[in-house]
Amino acid sequence: MASKAKPPPRTTRATATLTKQKVAFSLHPYDVDPHQPAYGVAVAAALGVDPARVFKTLVATVDGRGLAVGVVPVAASLDLKAFAAALGGKKAAMAEPAAAERATGYVTGGISPFGQRSRLPIVVDESAIALSTMYVSAGRRGLQVEVSAADLARLTSAVVAGIAA
Repeated sequence: MASKAKPPPRTTRATATLTKQKVAFSLHPYDVDPHQPAYGVAVAAALGVDPARVFKTLVATVDGRGLAVGVVPVAASLDLKAFAAALGGKKAAMAEPAAAERATGYVTGGISPFGQRSRLPIVVDESAIALSTMYVSAGRRGLQVEVSAADLARLTSAVVAGIAA
């Protein structure tokens, strides 16, 4: 008798953080090959959501002094100069994936702005503020969390700035 595969757990550090802080959210599972090009846009398509509402969480260094997080729409890239400026720096560079995973406690492609292992400075692209809700990783590949941009900014103490290119 073949056993059915169990669905992946829906509780992550990100969802536990949102629940503990009493933030309203909804979960949205998806199935997308994490190795395909334009992964974030494919996630938006799998969810049936406008890519402007789905955001990726990127980790970068600013002025070589430490890691910080940029949250930008999946169809955009992180404007490193604007990102650095939003944090009072001059230059930013994308972090090595292993460094991002160690600092956040999440795997690349599943990094959430919520419940990170180390509390890193976060900058959210200003386009999020116009949205009633936005989607970000729930802390693992295959699961997004829908939350208000205001709650994301408040809970993560994020700076809001134009960082999408």
